[in-house]
Amino acid sequence: MIAAMDRVGNPSSVHAEGRAALGIIQKARRQVADAFGVGENDIVWTSGATEAAALALAGRNLSGAGIEHEAIGAWISDDVPVGPDGQVARGADVVQWANSETGVVQATVEGAWFSDMTQAFGKLPVSFAWAGVTCACASAHKLGGPKGVGCLIVQRGTDIPAQLKGGGQELGRRAGTENVIGIAGFGAAAAAAAQDLAENRWDRVAKLRNILESTLEDAGLPIILVGKETARLPNTSCIIAPGWKGETQVMQMDLAGYAISAGSACSSGKVKDSKVLRAMGFSETEARSAVRVSLGLETTEAEVVGFAATWIAAYEKFLARAA
Repeated sequence: MIAAMDRVGNPSSVHAEGRAALGIIQKARRQVADAFGVGENDIVWTSGATEAAALALAGRNLSGAGIEHEAIGAWISDDVPVGPDGQVARGADVVQWANSETGVVQATVEGAWFSDMTQAFGKLPVSFAWAGVTCACASAHKLGGPKGVGCLIVQRGTDIPAQLKGGGQELGRRAGTENVIGIAGFGAAAAAAAQDLAENRWDRVAKLRNILESTLEDAGLPIILVGKETARLPNTSCIIAPGWKGETQVMQMDLAGYAISAGSACSSGKVKDSKVLRAMGFSETEARSAVRVSLGLETTEAEVVGFAATWIAAYEKFLARAA
C-alpha cells in the first residue's frame, strides 16, 4: 500500500503513470482471483462488502433467513427457516457462508443466487468455482487488509446492472476511479491469507478456541456455547450468559484489557437483542446476553487463558449479586 501511494496516475489513463497504477490493480485482481478460485474478470472492486451486496441484490426479489448480516438482510425477505444449530433450510436464494456473530458455517450454499463470504474468506478453504452460487461478496479488512475496499464476485455471463454510472470502470459494472491503494492492500492480504491456509495456521486458532470454551465449561457456570455441535469458523465463539447483558460484558472486559463484541446491535443509542440468535430460536433474554469472542493468528494461549479467568470471575460476581 505504501508503494502504491507513490503511483499518482489514474488507472484509466494511457500515459505511463496511469499504466503503472493499472498494473497495481491488475496484480491485486490476480491475487484475489487466485485466492477465490475465479477468473480475473469475475471480480468487481467495491468500497466493501456492503456495496458489493447492494450491487448484486438491489431490485431483485430474493429470499433468505434472519441470520444474514444487515447489509444483506436489507435487500431480501427473511422468511426462510433457521434451525437451532444455525443451519438455513434448503431453497434460500441468499445464504451466507459463515455467520459473523456465531461463526456457524453452512453445510452448503450450493444453489443460492448470492452468498456472503465475508467472514469465511481467508479463514476457510473457499472457492467460488465450486460453491455453486451466482454471486458472492467479500471485504478486505476481514482478512487483515485495509478497511473501505471489497469486491463482488460474479459468475461469468451474469448481468449486474451498474448502480454507480460514469466512466465505465470494472467492465461497466461499477464506475468511479478505483481505490488503487486499498486494492493493492486487498490483493496483498488475499495472497497472505491463501498462504496462511496452505500452512494450516488457522488449525492452531481453532485449538485455542476449544481451550477457551472448555475452560468456560469446566467452571460450571450456566452458559450456552452457540453452535458448538456444528461446523464453525476457527476463531469465533458466541457465548451466552443468561441474564448478564452483552453490553455489560463488553464494558467490563474492555476495562480489563480485552476487546470483545456484544451479540446485539446498537441503533440510535438503543440496544437490541441479536436478530441472529432470535432467528435461531433463542429467547430475548438469551439473545441480549450474548457476546462474540474472536481470536486471531497472533493470539496466544496465555491471552486466551487470561481472558477466560477474567470473564469467569466477572460472571461469578454477577451471579452472586443476582442471587
